[in-house]
Amino acid sequence: MSETTRPTPSSPETHVIDYRAAEQLLAARDPRGAVKLLDSVIAAHPENTAARLLRARAFFAAAQLRPAELEFELVLEREPDNAFAHFALARTFERSGRPEQARRHFRLAAALDPQPDYLAAARFEGPAGEGRSEADPA
Repeated sequence: MSETTRPTPSSPETHVIDYRAAEQLLAARDPRGAVKLLDSVIAAHPENTAARLLRARAFFAAAQLRPAELEFELVLEREPDNAFAHFALARTFERSGRPEQARRHFRLAAALDPQPDYLAAARFEGPAGEGRSEADPA
């Protein structure tokens, strides 16, 4: 893109750039910076579930557990079969000291996608019947 055709601050191109930059900030352990970028993306596209899921992850990484919980729940209202969102919400409940709610969502995640981390957190047996240890979800 040339200097004369830069996207405007509220253009769809800018939102894509901000979303990608937020992914990079979260990967670089700057969750607050990621949240700041995602706020404008979500304000312009409140229906964007991917942006909400990324913002929920950023809230979780910043130890802002209540906002993370609300975002994960919103994602699950829209995508009830999203195993990752169930798993991440369970981790949020776990960090908030709510083990019963965490267990329910760990089990839903494992039922939806029986990958080892989800099975271990749900305390289910693995596919070959072998037990698994607790997963490190981050």
